[in-house]
Amino acid sequence: MIYRLLRPLLFTLDAERAHRLALAMLKIAPVGRPAPPHCPLAINVAGIDFPTPLGVAAGFDKDAEVPDALLGVGFGFAEVGSITPLPQLGNPRPRLVRLTEDRAVINRMGFNNSGGETAAMRLRARAGRAGIVGINIGANKDTVDRVADYAAMTRLMAPLASYLAVNISSPNTPGLRALQDEAALTGLLDAVFEARGPSGPPIFLKVAPDLEPTDIDAIARIALDKGLGALIVSNTTITRPPLKSRHAGEAGGLSGEPLRELALQRLRDFRKATGGQMPLVGVGGIASADDAWQRIRAGASLVQLYSAMVYEGTGLVRRINRGLIELMARDGFASIAEAVGTE
Repeated sequence: MIYRLLRPLLFTLDAERAHRLALAMLKIAPVGRPAPPHCPLAINVAGIDFPTPLGVAAGFDKDAEVPDALLGVGFGFAEVGSITPLPQLGNPRPRLVRLTEDRAVINRMGFNNSGGETAAMRLRARAGRAGIVGINIGANKDTVDRVADYAAMTRLMAPLASYLAVNISSPNTPGLRALQDEAALTGLLDAVFEARGPSGPPIFLKVAPDLEPTDIDAIARIALDKGLGALIVSNTTITRPPLKSRHAGEAGGLSGEPLRELALQRLRDFRKATGGQMPLVGVGGIASADDAWQRIRAGASLVQLYSAMVYEGTGLVRRINRGLIELMARDGFASIAEAVGTE
């Protein structure tokens, strides 16, 4: 309710400035307790006990500034990043645009972040605190060796991460999505696993929704062969479904409500391609408990959101958690795990 009153004022600000204000408010707000591990929504994925399946997607907290505040508002896990080895400014502003009529966002941020060492310093400072924090890693735009960048980030962040998410699907770093090619992906994951070592955190892989069937089959096969912890399906899309906003032609990755059906279909595609043998994280267009439940029934063990908070605020998190408990009881499931893939 409070956010709905504040939203018109926030929407008078540039979208990126409003986002920075949201981070600043989270920094000074009292930090609540993370959800307990015995929450009715608890689920084990990749050996990690998630108290709820609902997490915040990468991109909201790029520099690991407020993971504990995000856990405190009810998220079962927070994924920070994407973080690159060296600081980089990202693309020129404006680079974050609201499509209010479509409840959507277009971003062309370009992996803007303060670099690996700065984020690592913040994450070391929270060592010993409760809560699951995944770290989403990327490569610098101007690097001469992207695989080396991912390996370097793996070595730096593995001791600090509940899981590592390898992001090869941002549309805003030229050529990055080429790493989804079968040969390139195999080499990249070999380097990441070697850098992680035998006892590091699980490796998740974040993929694009704009994939051909042969790409999906190849990625699924590699994910199973390499023993990934999960596939995150999916990133933003470069496609443009029918949109109402005058900003529909802006360049960048589209997220929010218009991504929902495409992301849902890609989740189903990866569920089929992996034979249900690979945990999936459903992302894209999730804005309600019904959306999250549909994604779980379609095969997602975990779900993430970000863009919906632009329109609903952080109060949405607890509403979705409460709604999932009600939906689980309504449909006769004793746990989230029982419901995964039962559509």
